[in-house]
Amino acid sequence: MIPGFPLRFAPRPRKMHGMSPPNAPAATRPVAVWDLPTRLFHWATAALVAALYATARLNRMDLHVLAGETLLALLIFRILWGFFGGQTARFARFASSPASALRHLAHLARPEPEPDRTVGHNQAGAWMVFVLLFLLLGETLSGLYTNNDVANEGPFTEITPAPVANAITDLHTILWDALLAAIALHLLAILAYALLKRQNLVGPMITGTKRLPPDVPPPRFARPAIALLLAALSVIAATAIATFL
Repeated sequence: MIPGFPLRFAPRPRKMHGMSPPNAPAATRPVAVWDLPTRLFHWATAALVAALYATARLNRMDLHVLAGETLLALLIFRILWGFFGGQTARFARFASSPASALRHLAHLARPEPEPDRTVGHNQAGAWMVFVLLFLLLGETLSGLYTNNDVANEGPFTEITPAPVANAITDLHTILWDALLAAIALHLLAILAYALLKRQNLVGPMITGTKRLPPDVPPPRFARPAIALLLAALSVIAATAIATFL
């Protein structure tokens, strides 16, 4: 102690219960956001698209047609699941206007100030879902109709005028090119969200869970029995369509 200079002690900072220190990451907890039927559809569709490409390149049209019919059953299931499935799978839940999707994309390069609070598809991702479903459905239906040396001709083949049949065959090629472009755009969007917003879109589609703030409620899922019933109906419908086309 120096004479004339009293000791002074800096006051200890008081602890505030229930408050996080500045710049501390916000608390999150794992939440189930994607049900099993939605995830199975996603990855099975990706595998079937790859199989369609490989079988076409190898000229294995028997396997190509089989993969196309299987994909059609999956698409019918996803459309039904969009009306009767869980909250994150329902079209009415994530459908958005084009303007809102464009506004969302305009802020893509802006970093998120807090943890991601999106449950399910965002506005831009919702439109990508609709575009991919439309292209996949058009590709499978036109492919089932297209005449080839392996698949049996359906009853509508003989009564369809030649110009219409040729147009459907050309449409099958056009839709395939458009589908590949949409898939490339989809993959680029996943990469952009990972780099610009630090959001992992692939992990939740694998595990089904996503880390969300505590005040974000988890979505409600449909019963597994509904998924099994819709899957059976989808197989029946796809078989009937493939037979008549």
